[in-house]
Amino acid sequence: MTLGRGIAALVLVPTALAAQQPQFETTRIADGVYQFRWQSHNSFFVVTNEGVVVVDPISEPAARALAGEIRRVAPDPPLVAIAYSHDHADHATGANALRQAMNAPAARIIAHANALPKIAAANAPALPPPDATFPDSLSIVSGGRTISFYYVGPSHSDNMIVTLVPDVRVAFAVDFVANDRVGYQELPDYHFPDFFDSLRRLLDLRFDTIVFGHGPPGDRTAIERQIRYYDDLRNAVAEAVRNGWSEDRAANEIRLPAYAGWGQYGAWFPMNVRAIHRWLSQGRGLSTGG
Repeated sequence: MTLGRGIAALVLVPTALAAQQPQFETTRIADGVYQFRWQSHNSFFVVTNEGVVVVDPISEPAARALAGEIRRVAPDPPLVAIAYSHDHADHATGANALRQAMNAPAARIIAHANALPKIAAANAPALPPPDATFPDSLSIVSGGRTISFYYVGPSHSDNMIVTLVPDVRVAFAVDFVANDRVGYQELPDYHFPDFFDSLRRLLDLRFDTIVFGHGPPGDRTAIERQIRYYDDLRNAVAEAVRNGWSEDRAANEIRLPAYAGWGQYGAWFPMNVRAIHRWLSQGRGLSTGG
C-alpha cells in the first residue's frame, strides 16, 4: 500500500449527522498512519504489511465503527495488537468489540504496568485487562515497521503512554496535552508536579506530527505552547497563593489573555486555576518557576 506523506484532508464517512458533523471520521496522517475520531474522542491506528496496531478503542460502538474504517483503508488486515494509552474507560473501552469485529479474539492488549491493577480491579467486561505490560518502553515490529510505546511519567493518570511511529515521525498523546486547548476542567487525575516534567519529556521523542486524544493534530510547536501555558498558569496561581488569595478569588480574577483564543478557555480556564490553586495551597510547588 502506497500512501502520500503529510496530513491529508479529512475522509468523511457517510453516517448520521450530529451537530453538523459526522459521528465519526478518519484522517490519514502519514503513510499507513490514521487518526479515527468518534464524536469528541480520537483513536489511532497504524497499518503495516502484516496487519494493524490500534491505540484506544474508545467504546464498543466506536470500536465497531473503527473496524469498518480499518477495513476501508486497508482491506482485511489482521489485528496485530491493541494498546491502551491509559486506564480511563472513555478511551480504553471496547477492545473485545474490536477483536470480535476484526475476527481476532487472541489479539494482545498492551498497556503500561500501572494500568493493569486498576483495570483488573474495575472488572468491566468491555474493558479487558492488558496481557502485555511494560514499565518504561516497548516496541512492536510488524511488517518491517516499528511502533513504539513510551512512558514519560505521571501526567493525567500514573500510566499514560505515548505512541511513536518513528519511520514517519508521528506521535500520539492523549488527554494530558492537546493542540491549543486548555486542560480538561479541574484537571482530574493529574499528578503534580510530575505532570510538568512529563509534558517536557514529550519533546525528547523524535516526532514532527502529533495526534491527540481530542481535537486536531499538531506539531512540536503545539507541545511548546502547552508547556508555556502550564508554566504561565502555575506562575500566575503561585503569585496569587503567596498573596493570600482564596481559590474563589483566583478563579474569578486570574486571566491569561495570551490564551483567550484557545479551545475551552472560557469554560475550563477558571477550573484549571482552581486545580492548580488546590495543589499549591498544600505548600508544594511555590518555588518552581516556568
